[in-house]
Amino acid sequence: MLPVAKRQIPQGFKARVIWVQTARLPGALICYNPFAMTTMDAVLVPANTVASSKGDGPSLDVSGAANRVFLVTLTITKIIEQESLDLSIYGSADGTTWGVKSLAAFPQVFYRGEWPLLIDLTAHPDVKFVRAHWEMARWGRGTETPMFEFGVALKEVPAEILREIARTA
Repeated sequence: MLPVAKRQIPQGFKARVIWVQTARLPGALICYNPFAMTTMDAVLVPANTVASSKGDGPSLDVSGAANRVFLVTLTITKIIEQESLDLSIYGSADGTTWGVKSLAAFPQVFYRGEWPLLIDLTAHPDVKFVRAHWEMARWGRGTETPMFEFGVALKEVPAEILREIARTA
């Protein structure tokens, strides 16, 4: 994205506002306020983690988040053929005892790419920690051991976006 012009700062903004034009939306200008982004941005599984069996990521404390809605992004960078990855997000009140049922799960994945998943924890006020859990399978010819290189990121959805969605719904 390239800054194309500075415009008048909208009422209520106290920080610098940059208007940018994107290649995906030609002719459309998007307001970006880099100083208003005080949301949580964290890693559930470090990028380029190589796994060949089921496992769990470290626990992440989300109790300090201003909002209880998060965008979780699964990024797969390497795979071998004929295998699948199942990734779920679990919650905990204390960071040691994890629920039997996951809070959310990605659809089963077979290919490289990036998959977003929106998680709303407002119905789970007791959840203060989250972590990723994955299971994998391999079938067909060749080695029976699966191999995925992936990462999982978590970003808090800003309050402004939640208000805008509620207003337009």
